[in-house]
Amino acid sequence: MSEKIMTKFINEPDNITAELLEGYVMAYSDIVKLDGENIVVRVNAKSEDKVAIVTLGGAGHEPALSGFVGEGMLDCSVVGDIFAAPGAQRLFQALQKFKREAGILLVVLNHSGDVMSANMACQLAERAGIKVKQLLTHEDISAGLDTPAEDCRGLAGCIPLYKIVGAAAEEGKSLEEIYEIGERFNQQMATLAVAMGSCTHPQNGALISQLAPGEMEIGMGQHGEGGGGRQMLISADDTAEKMITQLMKKVQPKAGDKAILIMNGVGATTLMELNIVFRKACQILAAAGVTVVEGKIAELLTVQELSGFQMILGKLDADHVDLLKNKMANSPYWTTIGK
Repeated sequence: MSEKIMTKFINEPDNITAELLEGYVMAYSDIVKLDGENIVVRVNAKSEDKVAIVTLGGAGHEPALSGFVGEGMLDCSVVGDIFAAPGAQRLFQALQKFKREAGILLVVLNHSGDVMSANMACQLAERAGIKVKQLLTHEDISAGLDTPAEDCRGLAGCIPLYKIVGAAAEEGKSLEEIYEIGERFNQQMATLAVAMGSCTHPQNGALISQLAPGEMEIGMGQHGEGGGGRQMLISADDTAEKMITQLMKKVQPKAGDKAILIMNGVGATTLMELNIVFRKACQILAAAGVTVVEGKIAELLTVQELSGFQMILGKLDADHVDLLKNKMANSPYWTTIGK
């Protein structure tokens, strides 16, 4: 039998998660460190009289989610294996580390494994007297604009939410206040993804998704879940118009509103392409009287070598603008100087 051909720069497949986290904390040792198995925390811990912000999710989407641990953002990221939720016991261990009177806000992306682990860990936390409140993100609109929130996936919209709730926590706001601020933003944002090409699972080489050359799919999930919008590839402007129109229908910004617009590259799409798409989406918003006060073009949550991007639109209230733009954040993959 011939030896399997390697297609990624890895060592033993079973060691990918541990080794990538070891490399990550070595590179950003002034900001993050490991505090237990696959638990990433801040080097300079937040004061215990302030609410802790914790999240969870599988590896393989770097820099998400651990890339956003740092001052003004996450206090802790609990990491599962590739594309897999961490177990409830590991999450509970992290919650125990952040037990405090101020409480913990646990941000959970709406994927079945993450939700199951979060619910079980929160039950354990309640028995242990740990104050935790969950905030579930569910901003993917690929299933339809009228789909119930509980049936919508959480995508990269969690990342600007980390910035908002993280800044609110640094200001010393209560758990209830932070949840209200974050949930209000959560209800005012939407994400839509588009993919082309194919990508493989880094541990076993299995195809995560596969599209024919010249084909694109609007609505594909971050684990290769189908979106139902498969078609031949169209221009950047036409793609931007098709996607931002749907996002605007969901978010319903009106003239005079302020917004955040993010182009999140998912692995193999160039910044050149993302800039061109952002340009058209921003022009359409401007024509509707909506001002993009916070824009970002970057790889924030990736899907291995998949081509495509997630377009994220959020309507911002005055406090969201202040927390996003004026409050300092220092994480390896999101930095804000602040005022």
